[in-house]
Amino acid sequence: MTALYTAQSLTDFLTAMGLEQSVIEVQCQRLPRLTLAAGQILQPQGTNQEAAFYIERGMARACHYSQDGQERCKEFYFEGELCLLYDSWLNGEPAGYQLEALTTLQVVRLPLALLGEPTWQPVCLALLRQQLGYKERKEAFLLLHSPEQRYLELCRIFPHWPERLSQVQLANYIGISPVSLSRIRRRINRG
Repeated sequence: MTALYTAQSLTDFLTAMGLEQSVIEVQCQRLPRLTLAAGQILQPQGTNQEAAFYIERGMARACHYSQDGQERCKEFYFEGELCLLYDSWLNGEPAGYQLEALTTLQVVRLPLALLGEPTWQPVCLALLRQQLGYKERKEAFLLLHSPEQRYLELCRIFPHWPERLSQVQLANYIGISPVSLSRIRRRINRG
């Protein structure tokens, strides 16, 4: 049996993001908790995002569905992470991706209106710094490494991903076919 990835609580997450304890105590009590089944949609593609979702248990993903049925996965979200489409939030435009549950999902719904309040500005700044760093690392990950190096780097940075995501999902994320990933895994296991 696979051990669940342990995550920090929402309170710890917001504290780490710079939110004052007094604000956390008041706000966290009021935020709605939701449980979704695998496959349920948190945020439909093409709609304006009104909330972010803090994941307490389960996995979610951001996926774009093209008119011809192609699926492009942008990101996976796990326990202790904030599920948020930054571009939609920052520009107030409809989301280019759909947020959906991959497994049974327990989340806390965080209205984006909170991020506009002065007391939440440290959280906004911390989220933007975090996202910018993440984008730079992902860009380097995709551009500067061979497919095998990308897989090995993914295993190093996100050691819980290979045991929690399918081979198709992992291959999609690192930009290769599932067959290529299977070959890479075999080569690594032999070496």
